[in-house]
Amino acid sequence: MPISTCVFDAYGTLFDVNAAARNLAEEDGLEGFAAVWQQVSSHWRNKQLQYSWIRAITRDHVDFWQVTQDALDWALDVTDQANPALRDRLLGLYWTLPAYPEVPEMLATLKAGGLQTAILSNGSPRMLEGAVDSAGIGPVLDAVLSVEDEGIFKPDARVYGLVGRHFDVPKNEVLFVSSNGWDAASAASYGFQVLWVNRAGEPMDRLPGQPGQVAEDLTSVPEMAGLVRG
Repeated sequence: MPISTCVFDAYGTLFDVNAAARNLAEEDGLEGFAAVWQQVSSHWRNKQLQYSWIRAITRDHVDFWQVTQDALDWALDVTDQANPALRDRLLGLYWTLPAYPEVPEMLATLKAGGLQTAILSNGSPRMLEGAVDSAGIGPVLDAVLSVEDEGIFKPDARVYGLVGRHFDVPKNEVLFVSSNGWDAASAASYGFQVLWVNRAGEPMDRLPGQPGQVAEDLTSVPEMAGLVRG
């Protein structure tokens, strides 16, 4: 069945989650942080995901902003960078994460081709609003869907169900795009058509669902959604 709706994960898929630590490391007077920023960023992201999974399993939900702060605190501790001023700067930068370079044109092409576009993210509504506004992609999105409408994080199936409830489209008309292998696998199990954006060149996750398509970035999304460039 033809694709009618393209839905994107936000963090790591549309928005560069490493940008906060990377940009801060470029500032003067932060040589100690600059030496370990990559470790900080990696630990921050990994703990952010781990905490979201644990909270989903235990049904002990808080919003993604709390998870993001908790994960950063752990990352700063483990790298001996715990410092209130540094913490505040990193959290502030996280609200304005840049989109990957190909994102605006890709989304505009989808919209020009008559497809519906949306974000489906663990992010809280305010976090997503900040990122979307900062990247300037609001006009090419039909919806920004947050797990807060269900009170549980991905990969719970109720989260993926938000798409059908909002757009009233069958699962197999949805192309779901994520840079997270576990998210791509879970969305495939749910019944979406799935593109895994494998930016890091990682092996396929050993999970029941398998994405139908894999790409290195988002450039080819319009073609994979059935649009042919003129």
